[in-house]
Amino acid sequence: MGQKVYMDHAATTYTKPEVLEEMLPYFTEVFGNPSSVHGFGRQARRALDHARERTAKALNAQPSEIFFTAGGSESDNWAIKGTALANRDKGNHIITTSIEHHAVFDTCKFLEKNGFEVTYLPVDEYGMVSVEKLKEAITDRTILISVMFANNEIGTIQPIEEIGRIARERKIYFHTDAVQAVGNIPIDVEKLNIDMLSLSAHKFYGPKGVGALYIKRGVKILPYIHGGAQERNRRAGTENLPGIVGLGKAIELAVENMAAHNERLTAMRDRLIREILSRVEYSRLNGHPTKRLPGNVNFSFEFIEGEALLLSLDLKGIAGSSGSACTSGSLDPSHVLLAIGLPHEIAHGSLRLTLGDGNTDDDVDYVIEVLPEIVARLREMSPLFAQNKGGSEFV
Repeated sequence: MGQKVYMDHAATTYTKPEVLEEMLPYFTEVFGNPSSVHGFGRQARRALDHARERTAKALNAQPSEIFFTAGGSESDNWAIKGTALANRDKGNHIITTSIEHHAVFDTCKFLEKNGFEVTYLPVDEYGMVSVEKLKEAITDRTILISVMFANNEIGTIQPIEEIGRIARERKIYFHTDAVQAVGNIPIDVEKLNIDMLSLSAHKFYGPKGVGALYIKRGVKILPYIHGGAQERNRRAGTENLPGIVGLGKAIELAVENMAAHNERLTAMRDRLIREILSRVEYSRLNGHPTKRLPGNVNFSFEFIEGEALLLSLDLKGIAGSSGSACTSGSLDPSHVLLAIGLPHEIAHGSLRLTLGDGNTDDDVDYVIEVLPEIVARLREMSPLFAQNKGGSEFV
């Protein structure tokens, strides 16, 4: 096929060799159940505790505030359902945004069907939440604010510190889905006034199927899974020890290497944005131009359809996406792109390219060479392009 370029790191990263190496003994050698009292179990428990300490250190949290889960979606569900149901006596109002990941969005929709009221804050053309609109939305029945740290599709980073301060002043719990942010943005849960934070190992070069929820000490939240005393009686079930060990190693590496990682990715990202926008007419960048994740690029190209673009790129060995991996089977346009004001037809022609540690300047050169050719060829087949060469107000 020729050159292969993976630019879908927001969907998942690979597991780093040093992470896998640390995990391997916990499949075959240190295989005890961490809840067992014998030596095998105690050895496993030490590994579990070490991973908890590593994760806590990465967030400036206490080890007792870290609870391991099966991933970001579970962590989001637990944070929102658990606090909503535990604090129902105080109120039934939740505030979130119109661009959340579906793990938050659909959980809030579920709660709406069960007696809760949810305000979905709008965003501006860059996908940014207004702190003033957040303040206006708060009522005496508001018990939870959930705003994602950075958007998985367009990469926009939200004013988390300001939101956290407002929530703390009003004595409202604040949860953030930081699945895309961990490993890309320095996070200090104390400084940012975060009460709960969701993360997932496979977004920062750890294994799939394991994540964590930070729950600040004192937060009133219901257990998520019943049936055992694991995770301090809050999430029953034998722990995924190899995965948890991998998460601990991966998050430690991510924090250690963050400055160099961000500098390299930001340089490649900005060159990719600059070159594609200059070479492809009727194109636009989605998301904030500067307050965005270091590896995130999201374009809209008028007069073409996103699926055809992805398949054409795939034939050239380039892996990208048209939005969240969790909704890749849907034919509906991205709710995030609609929320920032794009019409359906332009939202359908979107492309997300997310850079990671495996990418090189040669990869960027290849995409810059191939992508404009593909867009031009698809437009030649599009009757819309022939009819509307004047472009639109959105470009």
